[in-house]
Amino acid sequence: MTNDQPFVDLRKYNQSWFDRGRPGWYILFWWFVQAIAFPLTPQPLNILRCALLRLFGARIGKGVLIRPTARFTYPWKVTIGDYSWIGDNVVLYSLEQIHIGEHCVISQKSYLCTGSHDLRDPAFGLKTASITINNGVWVAADCFVGPGVQIGANAVIGARSSVFTNMPSGQVCWGSPCRPKTVRIKLEPSTNS
Repeated sequence: MTNDQPFVDLRKYNQSWFDRGRPGWYILFWWFVQAIAFPLTPQPLNILRCALLRLFGARIGKGVLIRPTARFTYPWKVTIGDYSWIGDNVVLYSLEQIHIGEHCVISQKSYLCTGSHDLRDPAFGLKTASITINNGVWVAADCFVGPGVQIGANAVIGARSSVFTNMPSGQVCWGSPCRPKTVRIKLEPSTNS
């Protein structure tokens, strides 16, 4: 271990300005419900998980599928459009709004993160920004999507990508950092009878 002085003084950390959107007791109650109800609900009881999220203020569309191991920090800051899927062990770290469009897939172990810290601030100040995932997007397995990111409609984010900047519509993107690589081609349904 070196004797170099730290660039930050965590004793000065202060997030008193941050609005979680609900009182502390309500947040604790949500975390208790999520810790018990979600993992204990069998896979076919998706309707119960959606109902619990709605009860706690999430805006969940029709036909949405949410796996029992998905985690929502503050559901009242989450919107999920019709027929979208949220996979196993997905984390929606919703310090700010997370908007997921219709017919989206957020695959297993992906992490949507709306919070970070200011590296230039000696008090390590909290920074937050919303995430928007437009209609028809597939975020493949084990991706990280950072604060302030917008992913354009019908984009694909390849497995294990780290998304720190906006991604354009209709592109297949991957990498760390994630970059657009090729156009996503819309395939028409087969007409064979």
